[in-house]
Amino acid sequence: MLAWFPFLSLGVDMYPGIHVLGGIVLRTVVIYLVVLVGVRLSGKREVGQMTPFDLTLLLLISNSVQNAMTGPDNSLFGGIAAALTLLLMNYLIADVSGANRRFRKIIQGQPTLLVHNGSLVLPHMAKEHVSMDELERALREHGINNYHEVALAVLEVDGSISCLKYDELQPQAHDHPVRRKYIEKHE
Repeated sequence: MLAWFPFLSLGVDMYPGIHVLGGIVLRTVVIYLVVLVGVRLSGKREVGQMTPFDLTLLLLISNSVQNAMTGPDNSLFGGIAAALTLLLMNYLIADVSGANRRFRKIIQGQPTLLVHNGSLVLPHMAKEHVSMDELERALREHGINNYHEVALAVLEVDGSISCLKYDELQPQAHDHPVRRKYIEKHE
């Protein structure tokens, strides 16, 4: 029976030993944290907004860190240990992020204001590497012709840009600062 299914035998190649698996788990945790910090520092960008350069970089990183996680071990259990460690780390990071706002801000970042009261916030755009073309594309997606029509444009933590026009704020009183500014612009 084992001749037909040689992968069912627990030979030397298949089970490397507890000390080797422990080393794989430890290296995988370190690599996960290093890649997480690297992705966090690289900025906010949606998967759909990835350029070919971003995708190539992601594929090369995954290929280069695979050997660092498992080392010389190519066993089935070594691969399973690395995969389970990655899944567990991802679950734990998500769980702690959901429960702790300060940790979530560190891991995910904070939204960044790009346009305020019809004026560009150029230092924020430069810091987040958002070009004028990207901002204008997002405005067009929201049906806005010009950034002067925008009360707020925010780069969200997921990389998307959300926009609010003056008329979407709908303050009730004419003495509301945003409403006053809107009335002044359109008189």
